Amino acid sequence: MTRRRTIATLIAVFTVFLIAAFAFAACDFGTQNREQVRTTEMRFMIDTYVEITIYHNIHESAPASIMEGAFDLVEQLENLMSITIEGSDVYRINNAHGEATAVDPATIEVISKSIEFGELSAGLFDITVGRLSRLWNFSENEEIPEGAALAETHATVDFRQISIFDNTVTLANADAWIDLGAIAKGYIADRVADFLIENGVSSAMINLGGDIRLVGDRGDGNPWRLAIRNPFDYGDEPHVAVLEVSSAAVVSSGTYERRFEVDGVWYHHILDPKTAMPAISDVVSVTVIAQSGIAGEGLATIAILKGSEAAVEILESHSEFIGAVFILDDGEMLEIGDVRLTN
Repeated sequence: MTRRRTIATLIAVFTVFLIAAFAFAACDFGTQNREQVRTTEMRFMIDTYVEITIYHNIHESAPASIMEGAFDLVEQLENLMSITIEGSDVYRINNAHGEATAVDPATIEVISKSIEFGELSAGLFDITVGRLSRLWNFSENEEIPEGAALAETHATVDFRQISIFDNTVTLANADAWIDLGAIAKGYIADRVADFLIENGVSSAMINLGGDIRLVGDRGDGNPWRLAIRNPFDYGDEPHVAVLEVSSAAVVSSGTYERRFEVDGVWYHHILDPKTAMPAISDVVSVTVIAQSGIAGEGLATIAILKGSEAAVEILESHSEFIGAVFILDDGEMLEIGDVRLTN
């Protein structure tokens, strides 16, 4: 089912909720179960703020060991998949000069999933954009890369050059770099959710810089409530809607945060591997609800790259897709799948 609304209408209907620096965040409202208490901890990891919230019985001590184990797991996976940490699996693949590199099974799993999303998107989702992303360097740079350098770097981009055999990964182009930044957070959130469930946690939120994985409900039998940011306004109306979600991943992607302006044109960080330039799309932001974080990450990126018309068909065909909210460049909001919006 597809529903269309305008942001102006939604702002008039939905209550605005205050969040911090995330694309959207949980809002705990209503009467909580008096037997349940909340423990929350935040740390700066994987180049963002990682916040883990656990609801537990008031008669139990705060789950310090479980929380510590969850953050340890984030660190372990970051040390495998970071493009910048020397000695990580990704670092070693990128510096192997085309030789086969033995890596952890977790890294194999994420790269394999990335290849699947590459195939699903006809090459628009491509993790071999490592050198291209570093050339643009949206974190520090505000200049369009020089044409010759852009063309040379663009030649290293093609996910089909990745070969996996048993526990090894090989890049056919010795100059190519892979970058798992578009998908690793989702995988890490999934593994942390599995860890919490294995340790008896039935209600939790893992928030990796706005990419969220939910375990169960909010602790009182009600769904979590997550505010969706208005990409056109950071002032009096910072959010356009509130999602109600339980036991799912909620992942956002947008063109409105990491960007710079040159001669009146905005350049954002989501690069089209076909052109080596920022993607041209009618989707300003998308929030995807999926059964897993890794699926949510892949589908959200594809939605921006493909544009709304083509993306809807792809998202609805994926086995782990639940629902999505698109905000388009004309101010229209498009809802597909199972989406519960409330005030």
